[in-house]
Amino acid sequence: QVQLVESGGGLVQAGGSLRLSCAASGRTFITYTVGWFRQAPGKEREFIGALSWSGRTTYYADSVKGRFTISRDNAKNTAYLQMNNLKPEDTAVYYCATHRYAREFGITASTYDYWGQGTQVTVSS
Repeated sequence: QVQLVESGGGLVQAGGSLRLSCAASGRTFITYTVGWFRQAPGKEREFIGALSWSGRTTYYADSVKGRFTISRDNAKNTAYLQMNNLKPEDTAVYYCATHRYAREFGITASTYDYWGQGTQVTVSS
């Protein structure tokens, strides 16, 4: 049974920072790309970025490029999303996910099969 558990969400003022964590169990985490997504009320789930199993390949959506950074600690089976210079439009539920196939990279939700429960991030103006 694969489980992903996000933590670190909360309320922050615009311009502030948060770091989300995604703890994985039940899968050989080191061989899977980790993706981050978010969903705001009334909007579709949006891809934010992904970090490959090797850590050598990253991809970020234009909306967060230069402000968000994904990292991973394979020894701890944990991925992170560092969010800086947060804006009110970043308010959403944030999800981590692992790619459907080992050693593959993807930027669409359909290529990810296990998802966390989500953590709320609210940015006040």
